[in-house]
Amino acid sequence: MEVLHYPRLDTVLMVEEFIREHSGEYKKKSLWENLPRKMMYQTYSVVFDYLEKSGKIARDREGHIAWIWNPEGVKKYLSRPDLRVR
Repeated sequence: MEVLHYPRLDTVLMVEEFIREHSGEYKKKSLWENLPRKMMYQTYSVVFDYLEKSGKIARDREGHIAWIWNPEGVKKYLSRPDLRVR
């Protein structure tokens, strides 16, 4: 996919915040339709793909989007001596 317009940081943060506040409520297209600010679907898809690939969001079996990023939980598990990262 050729990207015609890369999102600005404030756009990425707006989408992140909206997903955190509405985790599990929307599927991909309806999430885009309900964002507080309008944007091109292609720009939204770039943000969405970034969030999904970076492990911040996930989809359930039905396609609902959920916020899964938990840096405090990661720190907790990384600090345990009985666990190690491979």
